[in-house]
Amino acid sequence: MSAGDPQGIREAVLALPEHLRDALWRIETARLQPTEAPAAFVCGMGGSAIGGDLAAAALGDRVTRPFLTVRGYELPSWAPAGSAVLCSSCSGETEETLACYAAAEALGAHRIVATTGGRLAEAAREDGVPVVGLPGLLPQPRAAVGYMFCVAAELAVLSLAAPRIHTEIDAAADHLAERAEALAARAVELADAVGAATPVIYGADLTAAVAYRWKTQVNENAKSPAFFSALPEAGHNELPGWTLAGGAPGDGDGPQGGRPLAALLLEDADQHPRERRRIELTAELIEPHAASVAVFEAEGETRTARVLELVMLGDLFSLELASRRGVDPGPIDAIGELKKRMGRPG
Repeated sequence: MSAGDPQGIREAVLALPEHLRDALWRIETARLQPTEAPAAFVCGMGGSAIGGDLAAAALGDRVTRPFLTVRGYELPSWAPAGSAVLCSSCSGETEETLACYAAAEALGAHRIVATTGGRLAEAAREDGVPVVGLPGLLPQPRAAVGYMFCVAAELAVLSLAAPRIHTEIDAAADHLAERAEALAARAVELADAVGAATPVIYGADLTAAVAYRWKTQVNENAKSPAFFSALPEAGHNELPGWTLAGGAPGDGDGPQGGRPLAALLLEDADQHPRERRRIELTAELIEPHAASVAVFEAEGETRTARVLELVMLGDLFSLELASRRGVDPGPIDAIGELKKRMGRPG
């Protein structure tokens, strides 16, 4: 696969254990100070935002105050003064995140920045806002998921919204290193099952945020459509949409004659028993209409380990699809073109 991956996306995925350990070190050296806050917000876009969702999933019911990810130009209208705000942007040039940085100042928020540089780092240093420096040699922002996860989890600690999970993260890094070979093999199996179909990924509770990560990785790495939904909600609306997923009579091999759909459902050992039952039944009901159906349950003693294992598996799965479809996982020309037409670099 390396010949078709000149940027080294796969190498970065397999380096997730090292990224997690390095992130913990960078957080410690940043000497961030705790401050009691009524709410905490992770502001970012794309690969710079997903860390907030994944951290919330790993923390689960240990979060005792609002802890939300903001994708856009503004903080919520209800955001209270004195909130803790993390502004994450690998490039430091993301216009939405820069707008949230300014909005957080107007709110009187306690700000933290995670970036490699750019205007965001410059503004933070001028304002005396602490910066967690990210490594500048990662092939793409989506490869910084380990760093963004750790910094977001630390924001919850600093705002007194959740306990510190550094020990869990360190143990998860060891777990991922041990499981890397098995996860790579499982990624091959999942890619075999999906084939040329369009993946539809389902999650519930802990796995909902991970399902969204899988969707975006297929989009960016495999340059392919992919979709995600969360259960139990999808069982109240989306399920009937599979009825003609295999194509109506005479339509061809997929929806309205298009590419067929494959379902991937992500389970977790700690899910509510009724959620687990819904996943099982959803798989059964989808199966007659799908190109394939696969259910996967992560291993790991902690929520943190299971979240991160599923992240690594999804990343490897997307790279397997990229290889089979003959595309270079690195470039994201369409995103660059959109930014160019919007008239901004980040």
